[in-house]
Amino acid sequence: MINVYIPPLQTSAGEKAARYIDTLTKPIGSLGRLEEIAVELAAMTGEVFPTVTPPGVLVFAGDHGVVKEGVSAYPQDVTAQMALNFLQGGAAINVFSGQIDAQFKLIDIGIASDLSHKDLVQRKVKLGTASFYKEDAMTRSEAEQAVQVGYEEAEELIAKGIKCLIVGEMGIGNTTSSTAILAVLTGEKVSKLAGMGTGISDEQLRHKVNVIEEALKNRHINPQDPIDIISKIGGLEIAGMTGAMLAAAAHRIPILVDGFICTVAALLATEINTQARDYMFASHESVEQGHACAMKLLGKKPLLNLNLRLGEGSGAAVTFPLLQSASLMIANMATFQSAGVSEKE
Repeated sequence: MINVYIPPLQTSAGEKAARYIDTLTKPIGSLGRLEEIAVELAAMTGEVFPTVTPPGVLVFAGDHGVVKEGVSAYPQDVTAQMALNFLQGGAAINVFSGQIDAQFKLIDIGIASDLSHKDLVQRKVKLGTASFYKEDAMTRSEAEQAVQVGYEEAEELIAKGIKCLIVGEMGIGNTTSSTAILAVLTGEKVSKLAGMGTGISDEQLRHKVNVIEEALKNRHINPQDPIDIISKIGGLEIAGMTGAMLAAAAHRIPILVDGFICTVAALLATEINTQARDYMFASHESVEQGHACAMKLLGKKPLLNLNLRLGEGSGAAVTFPLLQSASLMIANMATFQSAGVSEKE
């Protein structure tokens, strides 16, 4: 699975879409980035008139042992409590998924307690990760299994007909794991990447930085091996998102990348297969400190900046109507010829 084949973009479809967009009843280029999005969607899907509906939302939930080191404003129990809130339809991602008529799934890939609910997808790899401050977060085989779970869950949604993938996460402590991963991938100082997460104090932030720095010294991570990175300092839900994005790219399904944690998972996916990047849109720029750096490394420009920092896939779901607008523009607008409108001389 790690050696998954991802097809190259169909640039010819993108070029045809661009030429067609220039015939629509508007000044050339007047719809700005919407035109760019439509062209990108055409190249991704291989269709001059791409569609992104219905979207699918996969939220992966997993716990982080590093929470024991005092790096989060919330206790670990909140992961399971919020998972139940998702299942009852009370979270932001539930509201936004409903707004865009998305197919929605919550996957327990590593919650540190056993939950039971008819709508919860049970794919637990283990009861949360170990504290990577003291030991590897998981074994290599567990990391591979978590990536595989994500891949399979995305493939299942794709088989049901989704045309755009949004992935999200729930896991107290996951900004600590994501910051550590980003530090490995970029070589940047941890202090430049670490943010407030769910709302820690300045003192807690300094402690968080120290915990990550010490862990990176002790874990002996191979920065060229994304599975090694995941196994030593990653999260099960981060691995799940990584696998899901690889599956979407393999099937030419556009991916709407959410905030900081999701962008780090997107970087891991591109480390596994560089062409995964070609199927991604950056939905928004989070206020989490490391997100701008992560997007720069991913080579993506965010579509929105709403000062979001919730996660769950919420920012991507809010951004989805922009992709929908781009696809409807090229599909439904009249051309100068069909409308009988005179073109610019």
